[in-house]
Amino acid sequence: MPDSPWQITPVPTPEPSQADEHTHNPLVRYFKLLGPGLVTGASDDDPGGIATYSVAGASLGYGLLWTALATFPLMAAVQLICARIGLVSGRGLAGAIRRHYPRSFLYAACLLLLAANVFNISADLSGMAESAELLTGIPSPFFVPAFGLLILAVTTYTSYATFARYLKWLTAVLLAYVIAAFLAGPEWKRVAFASVVPTLSWDATYVVTLVGILGTTISPYLFFWQASQEVEEEKAHGRRTLAQRRGATEHELRDAWLDVNTGMFFSNLVMYFIILATASTLYRAGQRDIQTAREAAEALRPLAGDAAYLLFALGLIGTGLLAIPVLAGSASFAVAELFGWRAGLDLSPRRGRRFYLVIAGAIVAGMILDLFVTNPIRMLFWSAVLNGILAPPLLLLVMLVGNNRRIMGEHANGFWLNVFGWTATALMTAAAVLFFVTSL
Repeated sequence: MPDSPWQITPVPTPEPSQADEHTHNPLVRYFKLLGPGLVTGASDDDPGGIATYSVAGASLGYGLLWTALATFPLMAAVQLICARIGLVSGRGLAGAIRRHYPRSFLYAACLLLLAANVFNISADLSGMAESAELLTGIPSPFFVPAFGLLILAVTTYTSYATFARYLKWLTAVLLAYVIAAFLAGPEWKRVAFASVVPTLSWDATYVVTLVGILGTTISPYLFFWQASQEVEEEKAHGRRTLAQRRGATEHELRDAWLDVNTGMFFSNLVMYFIILATASTLYRAGQRDIQTAREAAEALRPLAGDAAYLLFALGLIGTGLLAIPVLAGSASFAVAELFGWRAGLDLSPRRGRRFYLVIAGAIVAGMILDLFVTNPIRMLFWSAVLNGILAPPLLLLVMLVGNNRRIMGEHANGFWLNVFGWTATALMTAAAVLFFVTSL
């Protein structure tokens, strides 16, 4: 089983019992196995991510392009560790922590996660509402409760898997940034250099933008979501009890590796081209302080002309509809595992009453917090910064669980997972410290 985000080893031959579940066409099989990792990667490019990458390109030009390449192996390793925790332990991340570490660890983790997620939900709702106003002319305060209640109803009364399957196509609108970046005529020599040679600065704007990029790329809520969704996938395949779910075959771990790396690659590809497109348009035009969705949408003008606002708004609304259930769901999975409640997005409202109450509480709290928003784009950006500050202690918990042989057995982190996982933890910690130092 490879534990490096790029190491490739031959796929083991499936057992006879598995043969019927896998097609012999490798391409068809590849697309069939994509699941939690791809959804996680797509939801990582949420409205907060789009706003943060747009601010990075507009304010610093090509200066932070290198982060898209540098963070890929780090985020892929972290998410793979979380996926393996779910597959091997048969529990979500919070459930694994609850069984093997002091309860105070989990209380602190859930508190940090809830605080960050409510703020993120509020920021995403605000960004979606401003985009809807851009399209319709109807004031954005109308759309905040409309989107919030719609997401709550869909999450509670329908299958999120079905919901997400359709939304993944809507988030593909973000690939418009790839075309827009090429049409904007970037300075390719400078782009190539900036992509592989980090440009570092002690400037406060640079540091806070770097923390925001790290926070929206290696986001705390994704740790809990990834592990919990692997468990949900197991349940969907009929493994309802913990005894049936515990343990994982090399074949299952290999599938998780492909799924996670595909999702993270897609996420960082979009990230790279949003920064490149905004740097090649907004930064070059001197529009370096983005305040509104209309200003951020200008980056798509080389491709879409007057329809730039339409493309931008569709992308922002689509990613928000995909990400908010993930934000609320990850918090609810953590709280449910903390108290030993039933948890699962396919539970009926009656059987999962407390689980859905936490989801509802997180979304409603986000809607209320949105009443105090004056600048949606800045709030989206600062939600990413908050994630960057809160990530280090949660990353520490992920690494402790991933290396705990009482939980993971022979599938505890190998050499490369530890190299990249601990590097991510150290980098996020250093960035958070640097943020406070430069702020003071």
